Amino acid sequence: MDKRKFDAVFPIICSDLAEKIAVKLNLSDEEAVTQLYFSHLYEILEQEKTKLWQYSTEKLFEMFLEEKNMGKIIFPEV
Repeated sequence: MDKRKFDAVFPIICSDLAEKIAVKLNLSDEEAVTQLYFSHLYEILEQEKTKLWQYSTEKLFEMFLEEKNMGKIIFPEV
């Protein structure tokens, strides 16, 4: 995906993921966004070349929880 397209879709992915984090973990929107932005998952997700943006919001949320609970991210086998 070219940079322009990625830059357009990335905020939508992050918004959906932050919303799911807020709902599932009973956090305010601000707390959810803060937790997402300070996660290693976000650091990897914002790099187009990792292709994490292709995963569903549900899968990204699972990865977020793994990082939060276990301190590491387990990447799905493709």
